Amino acid sequence: MPTDSKRVPGPTETQPPFLYQKKNEKAETILVNCDGKRHDGRKPAAMRPIFLKAGVISQARGSAYIEQHNTKVICAVYGPHEYQRREGFSMKGKLRCEVKYATFSCRQRGSHQTDTREKEAALVIQQALEPAVCLHKFPKSQLDIFVTVLQNDGSALGAALTCASAAVADAGIEMYDLVIGCQMRQAGESMLLDPTVQEEYHSRLVKNAESNHGAVTVALLPSINQVSALVQKGNLESEIALQVLKTCTEACQRIYPVVQQCLTKAVQSREKTMDTSETKT
Repeated sequence: MPTDSKRVPGPTETQPPFLYQKKNEKAETILVNCDGKRHDGRKPAAMRPIFLKAGVISQARGSAYIEQHNTKVICAVYGPHEYQRREGFSMKGKLRCEVKYATFSCRQRGSHQTDTREKEAALVIQQALEPAVCLHKFPKSQLDIFVTVLQNDGSALGAALTCASAAVADAGIEMYDLVIGCQMRQAGESMLLDPTVQEEYHSRLVKNAESNHGAVTVALLPSINQVSALVQKGNLESEIALQVLKTCTEACQRIYPVVQQCLTKAVQSREKTMDTSETKT
């Protein structure tokens, strides 16, 4: 009997690899050990290394890709273009943001339909970018921003904010300032900057009576030192919340030179490609 050479000779049934992985419940409950370090060896105020590159999607007007260890986000910007007539008339431009977690980005396989988490993240990114973009420069027009989380290992919203801002700047859209995102987890007396997916806040794991357990996401305009968006989850006292906000803004100032260097390299690479194309013609 002839065999089908085009068919992949794989098993008919498969099982996810996480099914056979042993769960370390003790490591998940202890966020900081006796040596003052987290499960990945970082100190509570330490951030993961950041890789950022602009101009990664040739079909888009602007794009950016960011990595924070195992958290990977890509963003594409299209437009400005005329928005639909059924929307109200406005002399200012509009931003439309869409966030999508890839089905393989999380430990549990996600759905193709947009869920509440993605809608909330898109709204936060839109509200954070609106004060930074010169919307009056493109009246009666709309700018589309598409963010895709390829792998989620924690602090995906903070990475998406920075990536979206870099993509808008790479598109040549006039901006008052860049937007830098940062996240922090407050667990009792411990402040964990740039938390991983194991360190992120989940209300079901914390009793309602416990205070100072939550998470804060900050979007900062670093040049003018203004906060454009702030998201808080959980229960935090006022003094602790102010301290967390201060730590997040300082972390955003540390990320700012990375974004500047990324955009400078993108402009230089485009100038080189234009020069080479002119010499060939």
